[in-house]
Amino acid sequence: VQLVESGGGSAQTGGPLSLSCRYSGHAGYRTSMGWFRQVPGKVRVGVAVIECNGNTHYTDFVKGRFTISQDTAKNTLDLQMDSLKPEDTAMYYCAAWLDCYSGSWLINEGTHNHDARGQGTMVTVSS
Repeated sequence: VQLVESGGGSAQTGGPLSLSCRYSGHAGYRTSMGWFRQVPGKVRVGVAVIECNGNTHYTDFVKGRFTISQDTAKNTLDLQMDSLKPEDTAMYYCAAWLDCYSGSWLINEGTHNHDARGQGTMVTVSS
């Protein structure tokens, strides 16, 4: 499966920004997808994921602010980010896992064990 992110850029604290990931290839009904982020020199962290059954999971620091959604007709995975904070500044990556996993595993161990990821898109939040 191939993943290409778009969106990102700069935003003010408290503002919104949206990311989109267009996927092609294998992605089918037994594909889990999600977003993770990484700051240079720091550990990669999961942000939001969608299980095969459509259930969504979020890491604690984005709950209530970020929303992940998938459009299977358009083959896109979106991340709507609201109430942005400077600490949200990072490179954001779209990822895919070619099987069904629990949301808890995807957002933790799965961040380091994905089957495919995009090239990343930078998000910068200024105070």
